[in-house]
Amino acid sequence: MKLSDNVYFYSERGMLDCNTYVIKGESTVLIDPGLEQYLSELIQDMRQDGLDPQDINFIVNTHLHLDHYWADEALKSRSQAKILLHPLQRQFYQTTAVETSHFFGLDPVEVREDGYLLDKLDMGNLEFEILKTPGHSPDSLCFYCERKGIMICGDLVFSGSTGRVDLPGGNAKELKESIEAIAQLNIELLLPGHMDPVGGRENVKRNFDFVREQVFPWL
Repeated sequence: MKLSDNVYFYSERGMLDCNTYVIKGESTVLIDPGLEQYLSELIQDMRQDGLDPQDINFIVNTHLHLDHYWADEALKSRSQAKILLHPLQRQFYQTTAVETSHFFGLDPVEVREDGYLLDKLDMGNLEFEILKTPGHSPDSLCFYCERKGIMICGDLVFSGSTGRVDLPGGNAKELKESIEAIAQLNIELLLPGHMDPVGGRENVKRNFDFVREQVFPWL
């Protein structure tokens, strides 16, 4: 589903899947392809929006939990896109990808990066700052386009909730600090890894207020 001129949203399809976002600039980036068993459906939905797998230049992830990254390699083989990891994702690969998969009784799928993300995701006419936001996992990242007020936040914060902190490497104190940090930014469109996007500056602010009041005490 097209959210704006440059942003497409594809909702999670079932257990161990996640929301997928496609950012179309001078180059095209797909964020969090989700679970491999749903990849054909994702590609079908993308094609309905005029997006072909061959249009994708880069695959990136908000973090390397199985529900977000398992289709990386399968999508790469169908698109020839390059997989880019952040140094944090390589540093905490054992904890986030391997140990968390074992937590769910599953063998991890290996991901082989073709390059590294650093501080920015530059697509020519669009630029997203890459923010380190640990808490849900030690390698969690948010992608923020200040000019358009777009925040792709993975499993940091959702509509009315937050990511869990009981998985390997999770930390409630760090999660709260990361949420408070992004809450200070100008966000018009909050795009989480699960559940619905939150649109409108006031709605985003109210969501942060709700999370502080109703969710933080339980973390």
